Amino acid sequence: MTMALDHAASMDRTAPRPASRARRTFFIALASVALSGCVSMQGLQPQATLADPSHLQTRNSLAGVTLTPAAWPRADWWKALGDRQLDALIDEALAGNPSIAAVDARVRVALAQAGAQDAERKPMVGGKAAYNGIEVPSTLAPPPFGGHYLAANIWTVGGSYSPDLWGGHRAAWEAAVDGVHAAQVDARAARLSLAAGIVQTYAELAHAQALAAIAQREIDRAAGIRSLTVQRVKAGLDGDFQLRQADVAVAAAQRMLDAARAQQAQVRVQLAALAGQGPDRGLQLTAPASFPATALALPSNLPSDLLARRPDVLAARWRVEAAARGIAAMKAQFYPSINLGLTAGLASAHLGTLFEAPSHYAQIGPSLSLPIFDGGRLRAGLAGRDAAFDAAVAQYDQTLVDAVHEVAEQVIARRAIDAQIASQQQALAAAKAAYALADARWRGGLASRLDAYAVEQGVLRAEQQLADLQAQRDVLAVQLVRALGGGFMADGALLPPTAAPDTRLPRTPSPGARR
Repeated sequence: MTMALDHAASMDRTAPRPASRARRTFFIALASVALSGCVSMQGLQPQATLADPSHLQTRNSLAGVTLTPAAWPRADWWKALGDRQLDALIDEALAGNPSIAAVDARVRVALAQAGAQDAERKPMVGGKAAYNGIEVPSTLAPPPFGGHYLAANIWTVGGSYSPDLWGGHRAAWEAAVDGVHAAQVDARAARLSLAAGIVQTYAELAHAQALAAIAQREIDRAAGIRSLTVQRVKAGLDGDFQLRQADVAVAAAQRMLDAARAQQAQVRVQLAALAGQGPDRGLQLTAPASFPATALALPSNLPSDLLARRPDVLAARWRVEAAARGIAAMKAQFYPSINLGLTAGLASAHLGTLFEAPSHYAQIGPSLSLPIFDGGRLRAGLAGRDAAFDAAVAQYDQTLVDAVHEVAEQVIARRAIDAQIASQQQALAAAKAAYALADARWRGGLASRLDAYAVEQGVLRAEQQLADLQAQRDVLAVQLVRALGGGFMADGALLPPTAAPDTRLPRTPSPGARR
């Protein structure tokens, strides 16, 4: 009996106490942190930096253009055109175009991905109930195990949690949130692009209508010449040659009318498709008149405010932020990680004794893992994230440069088309004055009707050329609105951080949401 007590006392002295176990765990963790230096991220960092919009000079290229803060388009800028049919068509398209449904679905996908990344930062708890039964043959195991049926009823509740020691989980979640912001901006950009596309196509319908009206007047003119030619042939003043020429002119005028009508039909189909409807929807549209001309003006705070006004620039900026946080998340994998696991449950061969004290059991299993040698996988992964960040920055810089140049190109083209329209209006006025004189001379008996018809052809040609120029101006006006962001204005939730993207990994995660 004394020997048993001495042995128990000896065992008690050698058993590790709780404080001793805590110290041992601490030193193990400390050694793990030191060993983690075996996999180093030294020498790996992104190379690109964001472009400064103020360095993109536009003063000389845009000199002479009226500058005003009011030149930024409104969100519903097309309503200033005063066409209710156009307003209704755009509302219909925004509600029924499949492309809008597609970008909205991509936003939901991004939200789901962000939710999944957020869930990675939280504990997981699950339950399980199981019944297992087995009969071991006595030829494999002697009694009491062999030859008897053994049953086990097991009910367990378990959980696991990986503390975010270095902020890697948080960085991954923030990258997903930045992806949500980019997708949301893309969705708004798709709506603005759809509205601009409808307005531009609607302007083409007005142009086709104007060409059809001019072609019909050309048919009337050519038919009048042919009628006079027939009379002259009967009178012996002209021959078949002049009559055949008149027939050619009538046929050419009819071809112009057919082409204008075909253009109208195609544009109607395009408008129906943009509205997300069948081709018959286009047949219900009344051809509009020409759009009112607007004065050329630009925002005074261009190009510095393009980030908040151009959705493609803003989306590219959010992707830079996402890439930066992706680098931080990758860096966390270079450090040790801890996983805490806990399982508790009930186990018994009979349900009647399942809830009795001897059936209770619990298991705790904390684990510590760290990279020591991985053949360069982590460094390759970080190098890839660095390259992805550089690519995102380059894409942002290129998008910003393209945006500024697109505005300048539209301004230059608009100036040129305005000058051509002014010259063409002078030419049309001169042609109309000449026709008025020719018509007066014919009515006064000083000239023939054929002379008046010949002068009228110049009027119709001048009107067609003016209609073409005005249609180009309408298209350029829409494209300038689109170049200025199409009425987009980023609110507080969609504005990116003003500081440069941070790829550093915080050693201790900060509480709360990033935004």
